[in-house]
Amino acid sequence: MRIGNDRRQDDFEINVISLIDVLLTLLMFFVLTTTFIQHSRMQVTLPKASAEERDMQAPALTVVVDRDGHFFVGSDEVHGEGVEPLKQAIANVTGDDRERQVTIRADAMTPHQNVVTAMDALGQLGFTKLSIATTPSQADSGQ
Repeated sequence: MRIGNDRRQDDFEINVISLIDVLLTLLMFFVLTTTFIQHSRMQVTLPKASAEERDMQAPALTVVVDRDGHFFVGSDEVHGEGVEPLKQAIANVTGDDRERQVTIRADAMTPHQNVVTAMDALGQLGFTKLSIATTPSQADSGQ
């Protein structure tokens, strides 16, 4: 009887289930903690316009004004109030290039003064190619 030798062959076994559990836990950790880059973090409801959609090149600079009057140059928030912090943030992004196309994306419910402040800051810096982003309005079926 060779009971002792059979016992040793049965004890030597690699259990990979615990290894798989650890790997899946690590995978879920990395997936859940990964940050994704969002180009437009602000949810802005654009005003409606009856103009046709035009095929324009992508604007080089975007100034976003949210409903509460906070300014964003590109994806960076402008800290401070008034024209001067906004001018400084725009100058930091653009450098000496004043020929860039600038699009102002203002929420439809933001006070008009905030849009004028953004336009004033851009005008003081010497930008002349300004546009205001809108969404096309739905044409009524009765007209």
